Amino acid sequence: MQSRSNRRTVVSVTDESITAAKAETLRALHVPGSPLILVNVWDAIAAKVVASAPGVKAIATASHAISASRDVADGGGLGLEGAINAAKLIIDAVELPVTVDFEKGYGKDPVEVRSSVRRLLEAGAAGFNIEDSPASIAQGQFELRQAAARVAAARAACEETGVPAVINARVDSFLGNGDWAEARDRSNAYLEAGADVIFMFGLDTEEKIERAVAEINGKLSVIAGPKSVPLRRLAELGVCRVSFGGRPLGLTLSHLRDAAAVLTELGEYPAELGFDY
Repeated sequence: MQSRSNRRTVVSVTDESITAAKAETLRALHVPGSPLILVNVWDAIAAKVVASAPGVKAIATASHAISASRDVADGGGLGLEGAINAAKLIIDAVELPVTVDFEKGYGKDPVEVRSSVRRLLEAGAAGFNIEDSPASIAQGQFELRQAAARVAAARAACEETGVPAVINARVDSFLGNGDWAEARDRSNAYLEAGADVIFMFGLDTEEKIERAVAEINGKLSVIAGPKSVPLRRLAELGVCRVSFGGRPLGLTLSHLRDAAAVLTELGEYPAELGFDY
């Protein structure tokens, strides 16, 4: 008969194996020219609804939306415990792989980043974003070697846990001085440090995206919105992943606001009031 401690060990290994399998699934979905479309969510019910939509293959969180839904500031306002708890609620709500917007990695140095990422993976994350700005872009980015070391620490956490999580390394250069050479060099340094995908902000034209695809030594993801390059064109340009950040929450809230206005004017019942969630 197995001891109680042995049974706990088996469960832990099984959980890690499930997460590792989800991470491999997520990795395989990053195909240049056939991008993974990620409609970002902020809580368990949003994750379940998005997961139920035809064609959805993975779930992504958005720190901005999660923070707004909890009335705390984006950019670390959740704290590590809040970020882990929010991620786990979403991860546990769906069967699909979940990639988490983990902001700056919740660590003042690579050692702390490594520890925080381990906790995220132990919560079941199949992938995560990590940013290269310490607070706001007005304060600049981490020095290049330091930023790369943080990515390397995150990859080390993946290796330690046996979860080949997809690291989506964010490059904020175009949010600051807009220096192309720096953005390119940072992207390639993060890839060498263990990132799987580069998430470069500010690629708002076909020309910029085309140049990024040509000069970055790896896969490219972008964030999109109403004024972005059309999705089909992003695919043609070789993008492998498209997300929407906090905008899906804005989409949801705008529909809620409009419905509230109709109802308070004694208007017709919106058909969406019958949506079964």
